[in-house]
Amino acid sequence: MDKTPRPALGARRRRFVLEMPVEEPDGFGGVLRRYVAGPVLWGALGPAGSVERLRGGRSDRAVTHRITLRARPGLTPAMRLAAGPRRFAIRGVDEAAGDLVCHVEELLETPEMRA
Repeated sequence: MDKTPRPALGARRRRFVLEMPVEEPDGFGGVLRRYVAGPVLWGALGPAGSVERLRGGRSDRAVTHRITLRARPGLTPAMRLAAGPRRFAIRGVDEAAGDLVCHVEELLETPEMRA
């Protein structure tokens, strides 16, 4: 577990919308996934570093963040968080002293995300 200090209550002023996945059959044996807005959460956003991964035969560096929220049941990596036009894929969740620390990766906006 990460030993990062808890953000002060006043630092949790960023508004996030928890987006939950909804999967529907695509008619070809697969599924289409879209996200619907859920509850509004308040939290703190901080940098966590970057990870390097291979995409399309080349190495890309993805910037990661840490979002600290008040503890709540049912948060899973299948969900994502939205802050205005920014979207964050949840890669992992740790529980610490009444908080949830979400390790997230910022998603680049695609035309499907605007719909």
